[in-house]
Amino acid sequence: MPNRGDRGGARTRARIAEVATELFLERGFDDVTIAEVAAAAGVSKVTVFAHFERKEDLLLDRLPDVIDIVRTAIRDRADGLDPVEALRQAALALAAQRHPLSGLSEGADVEPFVRTLMASPALIARLRAFAHEIETELAAALHADAGFSGDSTLTAALLVAAYRTVAAESLRRRLAGDDLADIATAHQQRVNAAFDAVAHGVSASHRPAPRQPKPRRRR
Repeated sequence: MPNRGDRGGARTRARIAEVATELFLERGFDDVTIAEVAAAAGVSKVTVFAHFERKEDLLLDRLPDVIDIVRTAIRDRADGLDPVEALRQAALALAAQRHPLSGLSEGADVEPFVRTLMASPALIARLRAFAHEIETELAAALHADAGFSGDSTLTAALLVAAYRTVAAESLRRRLAGDDLADIATAHQQRVNAAFDAVAHGVSASHRPAPRQPKPRRRR
């Protein structure tokens, strides 16, 4: 597989992903073949598979960046900063930057991208598989970190599930045509709520008050 640090290889990979995305958004993911992507990008099928292990990764080519972001947030955090808090800051930074991985980026192709994604069972399955991959990577990073003392596997599972829920709601609102600024504000609020729930537990104030037993009548 080409070295991702190689400039020529990186340019080829980006070109293939760009061409593939255009075809997928125009015709639908399931109706485009690897051979058609290769021909449109001016490369061979062998070259396509040298850069992408699966067809799904042609559209979801930014997913590997998530692992890099998670590792960097934990490894390069400030002294004394809890790793979970460092991950919160990284998630909020993505939202503030309107990074594509936040689901809040601007552009006319965002909604078509999401619709293409949601229309393909293969792409949805790939997203679910990646959620497991990032959960495993995050658990390993937390387990190896001297500043983390909790249950790394459980924490990783909760964080991934919580963030996935936040992102899914933001994308749902985008498809519904809601104002992007309102979506971004709610997204950041829900990210904070998600990390608070993982770090500190669900607030007792959000739980229904326990029922008081009815007084017994005297006979």
